[in-house]
Amino acid sequence: MTNSSLISPTAPIGIFDSGVGGLTVARELFKLLPHEDIVYFGDVGRYPYGGRSKEIITQFTRQDIAFLLENDVKFIICACNSASSVALEELQDDYELSIVGVIEPGARAAVERTSNGRVGIIGTHATIGSNAYAGCIHRIDPKIKVFSLACPLFVPLAEEGYIDQEATYLIARDYLQTMHDVEIDALVLGCTHYPLLKNVIAEVMGEKVTLIDSGEETARVALQSLTDAGLLRTTGPDSGMPKGVRKYFVSDVPEKFSKVATRFLGELLDKVTRVDISGY
Repeated sequence: MTNSSLISPTAPIGIFDSGVGGLTVARELFKLLPHEDIVYFGDVGRYPYGGRSKEIITQFTRQDIAFLLENDVKFIICACNSASSVALEELQDDYELSIVGVIEPGARAAVERTSNGRVGIIGTHATIGSNAYAGCIHRIDPKIKVFSLACPLFVPLAEEGYIDQEATYLIARDYLQTMHDVEIDALVLGCTHYPLLKNVIAEVMGEKVTLIDSGEETARVALQSLTDAGLLRTTGPDSGMPKGVRKYFVSDVPEKFSKVATRFLGELLDKVTRVDISGY
């Protein structure tokens, strides 16, 4: 829990991810909290986290948090599904400020929006293998039936800009037929890359299935948490404050990150700075 008396409302919000996918969370924050300063760290030099051991993912997560703390952030979002599912619960109590992941906001939204009690989860092999979303959903409502499916090809399709190609629709139909067969009515996009393919997934699943964007839900949780703690920099778009400053850091190849980030954010980045994360 944040000790708001020790933290300034003008401090930035920190976001970290193992790569570029967390920018979909950042994009939602930009919409909800346009006046907040943001510090984003993408650990692209060690991407992906998913195939690593729990110990290594926890070590990487600690280093990512340490870097953000050095930038005097007031609130941290772990936008990495792997880190959220494997390391975050263990680490949250080690820090004085609030740290939220993407698992619980997405799971809670799915519970709230399903009508027939049948929820689908799609994500990477690591996230699906961790059973984190299903476990969280069942802690909230044990009666809900959860169906989980790894869709690994969605990540490279999103990064390469294959957002609306026929090949993407073919792959989505092949993957998601399983979800049609079990008659879910809510589908959690359990990977931060997947919102880029939201239109494709929505068309394949049809109108009866509600898509749950964990990035959107996490941004709403951040807004509520900062409001409750009295740490919002502004109360709304009419406050007269300028748009917040957005700083981007990576652990390797900033040029490649900048190019891919344009697809996620729909805008060019002014500057991406490389940092040696091993020093944290």
